[in-house]
Amino acid sequence: MTLTDTRAAKAFTGQAMPRKEDDRLLKAQGEFGDDTPIAHLAYVNFVRSPYAHARITSIDVSAAEQVEGYLGCLLPEEAEVLTDGFMELQGPPADVEVDRCLTSLGKVRFVGEAVVAVAGETREAARDAAAAVLVEYEPLTAVVDAREAIKHDAPAVHDQIGHNIAWDGTFDYGDIDFALDQADHVIEADELHFHRSSATPLECNAITVQYDAGVETFTIIGGCAQPQVTTLMVAAALRHSAERIRIVSKDFGGSFGVKIGMYVQATALALLSRKLGRPMRWTETRTEHHLTGGHCNERWFRNVKMAVQSDGTVLGLSYDALDDIGAYTRYEPLGAVIWSHVTNACYQLSHLKVRFRTVYTNKGPVLPVRGYSRVQHLWLVERMMDIAAHELGFDPVEFRMHNYIKPEQYPYTTVNGCVYDSGNLPLSLSKALDLIDYQQARQLQAEIRGTGKRIGIGIGSTLDSGTNNFGQARIIYEHLPFGGNTEGGLVRMGADGTIFAVTGGVAFGQGHETTVAQVVSDMLGVGYDDVVVHRGADSSLSAQTGFSGSYASQFAVTGIGAIINATRKLAREIRLVAASVLGAEPDDIMLEGGFAKVAGDPERALPFAAVAGIVHFSPAVLPDEVADEVGLVGRAVYRAPFKLPDLDRKYGNLSLTYATQVHACVLEIDEETGETKILRYAMVDDCGTPINPMIVEGQVQGAAAHGISAALFEHFGYTADGQPMAANFYDYHVATAYDMPTLRYDNVISPSPFTNMGAKGMGEGGGAPLHAISSAIQDAAGTAGMVLDSFNPPERVLRVVNGQDRSKVRVTR
Repeated sequence: MTLTDTRAAKAFTGQAMPRKEDDRLLKAQGEFGDDTPIAHLAYVNFVRSPYAHARITSIDVSAAEQVEGYLGCLLPEEAEVLTDGFMELQGPPADVEVDRCLTSLGKVRFVGEAVVAVAGETREAARDAAAAVLVEYEPLTAVVDAREAIKHDAPAVHDQIGHNIAWDGTFDYGDIDFALDQADHVIEADELHFHRSSATPLECNAITVQYDAGVETFTIIGGCAQPQVTTLMVAAALRHSAERIRIVSKDFGGSFGVKIGMYVQATALALLSRKLGRPMRWTETRTEHHLTGGHCNERWFRNVKMAVQSDGTVLGLSYDALDDIGAYTRYEPLGAVIWSHVTNACYQLSHLKVRFRTVYTNKGPVLPVRGYSRVQHLWLVERMMDIAAHELGFDPVEFRMHNYIKPEQYPYTTVNGCVYDSGNLPLSLSKALDLIDYQQARQLQAEIRGTGKRIGIGIGSTLDSGTNNFGQARIIYEHLPFGGNTEGGLVRMGADGTIFAVTGGVAFGQGHETTVAQVVSDMLGVGYDDVVVHRGADSSLSAQTGFSGSYASQFAVTGIGAIINATRKLAREIRLVAASVLGAEPDDIMLEGGFAKVAGDPERALPFAAVAGIVHFSPAVLPDEVADEVGLVGRAVYRAPFKLPDLDRKYGNLSLTYATQVHACVLEIDEETGETKILRYAMVDDCGTPINPMIVEGQVQGAAAHGISAALFEHFGYTADGQPMAANFYDYHVATAYDMPTLRYDNVISPSPFTNMGAKGMGEGGGAPLHAISSAIQDAAGTAGMVLDSFNPPERVLRVVNGQDRSKVRVTR
């Protein structure tokens, strides 16, 4: 095996190796955010707003000061003086820095917004002291519906901006007016809605910040999905050097995107730690997480039109989007461009026009959630595909097969210049239908008709775009200094010959320690158990780049790509040492079984321990040119091959890989109650060449659970005055094992031509269940009703079955 051929036969890569992480986690030996022991630790509790929109008239902390164990507090006016607002991505006039670690400018903008941070000797002291803080408010009219928020007379969430539009832009590809004019049929829908839910990770945020006054350094410990971006956000807010901020993440129980936003609370803790001279810890409660921890983007699709030919060919689509992001932009308005990674969805569309507006409301802020921004557009396209098929009398399976991008068309360039690398959607759908026994399900559907039950069969086709081109941010605001994507990795040999790897990525359940060990062990010719992979992430270990982290389904490409490049560097140094000692050429040295061997002469070999010993303890035996170069440390960067997009046309490749998932389900609906029961559920994944098939299947199952739960149970609703209706698990039901059907799994392998190993990022296929379940409910209702919302509890299913929204969809030609 040569190191340049990373697709050669492997001993470990591509195998279902047991996960390295599981041993400690199953033995309860993990170290999560709230576990790290810190001397002289103090605890923080936030005083939060009970109003969605109000002016603060006074804050009185005198009673808190009398609570035993009270240490001090951070007030909004202090934060305004000591910090700058967090960086905003949008351009003027909405680029005012309005977001800080505590509420600013004397106003609260959503229920749960942090007003005062209170520190105590114990958790209980901090809690009791926070409860004693008296804040008086003058309630203001709240706006909680994006459709109302865009009106000229709507209350402004941010007075400095004066309106509620954070970003407004149009994406126009092909000629949609021509397509609609020339199409044999036009399907129109007044309005569809994608609802608010969240990722609900098992572990909420747990953040510790320690300030070392001697070296003016902040150490932030806790789950952080994007360490270097977080460092820059905190550093800029604190007016502090980024090189004096260290971020450490060990084990943490899930992110799914939302722990990108931990910089907000980390900044407040940093101010308190510096002020009071103590390390500070905040452990988020589930209610806090539901209020402030980050929801997915709620989106309204209005004036939707699809152009279809009489043979079933879909020509194009147009719609207006209102993206309800809550009270602050935080990661937004990147969602306004990230949806365009998947403009075509899974289909051969030639024309597309979308007006996209990012809208402030008095609700909790959104953050990236599994399938961020893309899942909403994909759901809309899947809905319209189903609606068009039912309205025009096409079989939903054949309609998709006719419009799918075909295997021979890859690499496929979409209407906006993104390049889908590989795939086989027809085969994936065929396998999914086989798993649910499609023909028998159709027979069952006919047999059960008239019994008070209905059977629906649904299909969900989705894409998981992986490895962002951050040049996309310039489409939002042309002066942003971003473009491309990189990741770092470090692989070194210790003094005893042990191989140690550090990735710039962050693991929160994906199995990074496992997949890194698989790749490194194959490339260096050592055992899987002989590779030690650093747990979590540490910004002080020199393995990170600006875009380091785990998000956007990129680790299998960027993280592993950096590790491959770093391992190549280390292997080269091992060869140099062995060649000089064994009297051979470096190219003649093979790495096998923990030895550096001369090819064709296995008796001439050095064990890795000897290589390490020579370099670390006896470099004088090496030639100067080798001794001066070799340190047995390979540090490398993977750079994704991106160019900047054309900003005027909003055109260019914004994502490197595209995994696909096609789901199919059979469900039963009770016509009297609207209760929905999933009878069969199937998932077919295509993520290129899998590094560890067991981990891939686990990711697919986890995404399916997320999506099924979101489709049927999870919804962050708000009252008219902005009160959240699901602030805890009493009111927000997350699917348990009792709610889940048996999941049937298969896969297709379409290697990516753009990556080192043919692998693609994956894991964000949680949108497919939303598509499939909506499709199945639509199928059960037939043309009598229309599924126009992504959330379908029993009461909404009854509306669909009874045809109450039928008039909102029509065929105009």
